Amino acid sequence: MAPDKAAPKRNSRAWNVLKPGLDQWILDAMATMGYAQMTPVQAATIPHFLGNKDVVVEAVTGSGKTLTFLLPIIQKILRAEEPTKRHHVSAIIVSPTRELAAQIHTVLLSLLKFHSDTAEHALPYLDDEEKRPDTTRPVVVPQLLVGGTTTVAQDLSTFLRTSPNILVGSPGRLVELLSSPHVHCPQLAFQSLVLDEGDRLLDLGFKNDLQRILGCLPKQRRTGLFSASVSEAVGEIIRVGLRNPVKIEVKVKMKDGAIVEDRRTPASLQMRYLVKPASQKLPALAQLLEKLPVTPQRSIVFLSTCAAVDYFQHMLPEILPKGFGLVPLHGKHPAKVREKNFNRFLMSVAPTILLTTDLAARGLDIPQVDLVVQIDAPSDPKVFIHRSGRAGRAGRKGLAVVMLHPGPEEDYVRFLEIRKTPIQPLVKPEITTSQEDADEASRRIRQVARTDRAIYDKAQRGFVSWARSYGAHQATSIFKSADLDWEDLAHGWGLLRMPKMPELKTWKGDKTLGQTMDWDTFAYRERAREKARQEALAAGPDVHAAAKAEEIAKRKRKNTEAWSDKHEKEDVRAERREKRRKKREAERTSHLTEEEKVKEAKLQDLIQQVRQRNQAKEAAEDAEFGGFSD
Repeated sequence: MAPDKAAPKRNSRAWNVLKPGLDQWILDAMATMGYAQMTPVQAATIPHFLGNKDVVVEAVTGSGKTLTFLLPIIQKILRAEEPTKRHHVSAIIVSPTRELAAQIHTVLLSLLKFHSDTAEHALPYLDDEEKRPDTTRPVVVPQLLVGGTTTVAQDLSTFLRTSPNILVGSPGRLVELLSSPHVHCPQLAFQSLVLDEGDRLLDLGFKNDLQRILGCLPKQRRTGLFSASVSEAVGEIIRVGLRNPVKIEVKVKMKDGAIVEDRRTPASLQMRYLVKPASQKLPALAQLLEKLPVTPQRSIVFLSTCAAVDYFQHMLPEILPKGFGLVPLHGKHPAKVREKNFNRFLMSVAPTILLTTDLAARGLDIPQVDLVVQIDAPSDPKVFIHRSGRAGRAGRKGLAVVMLHPGPEEDYVRFLEIRKTPIQPLVKPEITTSQEDADEASRRIRQVARTDRAIYDKAQRGFVSWARSYGAHQATSIFKSADLDWEDLAHGWGLLRMPKMPELKTWKGDKTLGQTMDWDTFAYRERAREKARQEALAAGPDVHAAAKAEEIAKRKRKNTEAWSDKHEKEDVRAERREKRRKKREAERTSHLTEEEKVKEAKLQDLIQQVRQRNQAKEAAEDAEFGGFSD
């Protein structure tokens, strides 16, 4: 008799083994989108969130957390006995940044295209001026709520027209909309609240907004908190906003399934460090890009401050190997510039580098990043994990390199090891920079800086902001301003002279850095700015000195004038602003038809109701959430 054949091993991460199971159209969507099986965090979390359990999920960056909460939310809405009533909300997803909220919304839309009823009866009306008609069967209708792209009035108008049942947005805009009497989150309709990147929500100061959001929602709901790290501050949200949550922590495993260590970064990510003087960091970056066995198609280079990005976006093209594009991105860019530059990076087909700050360190889903380089270690050590985790996402191999100065900064390696984030020295490829490389890089940078006084101004601002950021580092025993080689730093930045700043009061070096400049003829490329500078020069040094003295005197008066005087002036300015606003509004409405004027009046009435409800909630929130307030 032939021996029994062993039963085939069941794949515990296959989509079709979930209990409760996912609808067939979702399984088809996952297969079409290339998600052959669940990630560990999805396999561990979706069964709980599909049921009626709150979850707190701590998982490495790039582990698939977005689909983990989107799939249960969608399925729960579509399995309802009847469609969501108009102006009733079923789910809310809170994100710390507009970029992350927009990405979640994009992923959600791409999923909903696979659901026939939603694709036919809901999605076409999202960008249309017509009112979305009612449906006989449940559909999913999302709305994105972020600042910088729409006004509060436009958000409310869109809500009333499309009647969404999932809101995705940043805390401030969500609070504004939820305060409207036309937005309802009743016990029978509202199902799920998701707080994505929960620790980041608190780091950015959204605690009060989270209080107000929680105050608008029914107590009986499912709540999911997702983050790469769960801090003590996040524990406050858990105590107030979640009911007996299931805590899920996904650890890194080897291929044989044994847990080797409790790491907070993907196993497919190699994390390395490189010790280089400040003046050799940019040449080292260029060498790294050249010597990697496979040219990285997408790389991210992190700098400490927005001003540093503004400056080095002009300089890096002179240092980098030929064929690499450069895209700047930071938090002080206008919303439209941020969106445009971010999309440029995502859609790039040639090797491209995103030059950015910690804005891009968290949450953003940037696929297929091969290389991350941190020119400076972040001020907050927690951010190191998130910066590095931009590479090596979803099982893809990636390399993350942090550059450290020789000396005390080398202790950062041991510091990270204690925090369960071990890094190793970069051995391959071998990076061998010399002082000659540093001098050549400085020469090229200064050559560019001499072409436009505006670039010189950016260099001064960038260097000062970098020094302040360095001095604010949380690991103060490792990162000390007193240990810095200021002259080497200045050469690395290609400065034409040292700026005036408190950190250099005791520095005895050459403030000119050996550079000979005729500052009177050093011109702005922009004609208007140069004309203003020439006029100031023609007025003479006495006038310039008098103007500067008057500016200092104004600052002193501002610091010493009575509180009542300050606020009296503020009232006058506010009155002037209101007059200008009314004038602009009158000019705008003068061109409206009678029908448009009626619609405008109704909309303004709705906005006023929102503001009044906001004020009422602010007065009541301290009593209701006393244990969660500052």
